[in-house]
Amino acid sequence: MSKAKRRRTSLERFRLKKTLDMLARKEGRGTELVTLYVPPGKQISEVLNTLRQEHGTAANIKSDATRSNVQDAITKVQQRLKLFKKVPKTGLVIFSGSIPQNGPGSERNETYVLIPPEAITINLYRCDSRFHTEYLQEMLKEKDTYGILLADSSEATFATLQGRRLKILREITSGVPGKMRAGGQSARRFERQREAKLLEFFNRVGEYATEIFLDVENLKGIIIAGPGPIKYDFQKGDYLHYQLKPKIISTIDTAYTGEQGVKEVVEKAPGIMRQVRLVEEKKLMQDFLYEIGHDTGLATYGEAEVRHALNMGAVKTLLLSDALDLARVTTECTACGYEKTETMKTQETESFQQSLAGNPCPKCKSPSLTTKDTRDIVEDLAELAEQANADVEIISNEIEEGEMLQKAFGGVAANLRFKI
Repeated sequence: MSKAKRRRTSLERFRLKKTLDMLARKEGRGTELVTLYVPPGKQISEVLNTLRQEHGTAANIKSDATRSNVQDAITKVQQRLKLFKKVPKTGLVIFSGSIPQNGPGSERNETYVLIPPEAITINLYRCDSRFHTEYLQEMLKEKDTYGILLADSSEATFATLQGRRLKILREITSGVPGKMRAGGQSARRFERQREAKLLEFFNRVGEYATEIFLDVENLKGIIIAGPGPIKYDFQKGDYLHYQLKPKIISTIDTAYTGEQGVKEVVEKAPGIMRQVRLVEEKKLMQDFLYEIGHDTGLATYGEAEVRHALNMGAVKTLLLSDALDLARVTTECTACGYEKTETMKTQETESFQQSLAGNPCPKCKSPSLTTKDTRDIVEDLAELAEQANADVEIISNEIEEGEMLQKAFGGVAANLRFKI
């Protein structure tokens, strides 16, 4: 995967996670929240027919309030669906329902339309007390491909893991005799024959690994596993292709060989994959810290400084903490057109809006100030980065360098193309 594509994915994953976390927290009364998943290739007209039938079925709901809210949600979904001539190539997901704003009786319809970052296969319509986000949350899991090479002295198994999709591609036997020698053979002679067979087996494993893994698209890493020391002997030797050897990310013990052993690796894989991404983030932050520490002028930090660098087109990589909780709020005077934009904590935006009531405009003194726009700081800076053709990386607060980004550098930093 190219760096540019991977870094766009970093931002996309952050956006999707934030949206899904917000949707997952919403609750409705009874079964008033509608979830609709439409897979690619489905006809819009077919989905609209289904929704018309569901609208008619909802007329049988005894509770007036529930019936009205469900039908209203279905209508809102239909309206959003009609905006599309055809289902996008990755599918379409719509959430709609009456969400209590401040206790019983304060319900207000909220409708959200999402185009998944990758193709969905599920076709779903459901009314429930919650939105069904779990199918999209599955997409947040690692989707790069990992090679699995499981070996002991008797056999080797080759597999790939992409997300939850496991493919066992090949299994070979070694032909290496056990450690107990046949009768009549001297111990030394037997050991020499066994070592020769083992060497030949290692060479075959390396050839198959090259054939299977070298052309795998988006191969993120290779996990070598097995129940004994053979895996370490293989890894130390010069059996793997020179392009594959640097991709070894972990060597782990299993109790079994074959398919059962591969399943053991899969159980441990999520933690390994997560660690790979964290290592990448560490490297990005270490590059930034090097530039700062050596005062090269090729790094900057702080929202104002980074914003200035983005506007100049100087940013190579924008680094944003996943713990950022800031909003960019634009205030407008409806009388004279005066505008002011400032950054504040997200939880302060509501009280800030309330504080504007009755306050005079700094320019015309009219009490006509209002909030024109409120944007998440990540989205605001990411848009500037896109205009500046800069990469965007979301850095996890789980690593020490990520925590440093948030606490010491305000959660916003950048590596630069040139000195400002």
